Amino acid sequence: MSNPRKVRFGVIGAGLWGEVHAEIYSQHPYAELAAVCDGDEARARRVAAAYGAARVYTDFRELVKDPAVDAVAVVTPDFAHREPIVAAAQAGKHVITEKPLATTQEDAEAIAAAVRAAGITLMVDFHARWNPPLAIARRNIEEGTLGRILSAYFRLNDTIYVPTRMLSWAARSSILWFLGSHTVDTLRFLLADEVERVYSVSRAGVLRERGIDVPDLYQSILEFRSGVVATIENNWVIPNSHPSVNDLKVNILGSKGMINMDLTNNQLIERYLSDSSDHPDCIVKPQVRDKHVGFAYESIRDFVECLALGKPVEVGLEDGLRVTRVVLAIMESAEARHPVRVTYPGLE
Repeated sequence: MSNPRKVRFGVIGAGLWGEVHAEIYSQHPYAELAAVCDGDEARARRVAAAYGAARVYTDFRELVKDPAVDAVAVVTPDFAHREPIVAAAQAGKHVITEKPLATTQEDAEAIAAAVRAAGITLMVDFHARWNPPLAIARRNIEEGTLGRILSAYFRLNDTIYVPTRMLSWAARSSILWFLGSHTVDTLRFLLADEVERVYSVSRAGVLRERGIDVPDLYQSILEFRSGVVATIENNWVIPNSHPSVNDLKVNILGSKGMINMDLTNNQLIERYLSDSSDHPDCIVKPQVRDKHVGFAYESIRDFVECLALGKPVEVGLEDGLRVTRVVLAIMESAEARHPVRVTYPGLE
């Protein structure tokens, strides 16, 4: 088989995760980093120079017109995906977008219409699907090792550093969009099933006292069509003394067995220093020979290979639309204080 033509990428959003995309496209044998765009020109130039991009833009509308760009990575804040995705689709560029696809039904519908009309490939970067322990659990469930699945528990939280210091735009998002969208999609992936009804309770106070007017936490119950009941927990007020910025625990209970995971405090490596101790990251984005090899990088590499080799993507437009609908239903339930049935307009 002849070598595929390199896919030329433009990165829209040169922040922390935008730099992850830039690094991958600069290193992958099937990719080329062609351009970087950010409203902060100095930041865009820094990332472009670090990873060898020839062109820098401060307006994504100009980047998507670039004939030297085949595909774009949309790495803007949660609430700011619609305009760059729609513009890229209308320009005929393939798209990988960071999660969630959209944070309103109106934005989701506009994105869907543009992507379908253009016939481009879109992937939502729900990279937990590439997490080896979760992939093993999915295989066990598929093969019937655990029997009939009865219930699931999924806890994915962040330290308070994330909304107060890491994200300048936390007040315009929610822990449900930032982490809950991962939680919902991972459960859909594990169970190969869709959410039918949700019931959620939220609480606020800690972040509001710090001037960030969003709920601290959501505790939610998801009923799947198969009858599986899942409990999910999402908050971003964990103390900063926690060994990891994330707090991730999973339990899957079946009629023949059970799987437990503590994916935060891994026991593969423990590090003890004079004034602290921690568990260094082994699976998300560790480096081997100056190359990141974790699952958070593998999902993006997989998108490159799907485009280069003509393979279907793992997490497409419909997945993104369904997750947005579930999260919107969870937020509605928490506000109304009663269960909400999830509907999927245009998908069934």
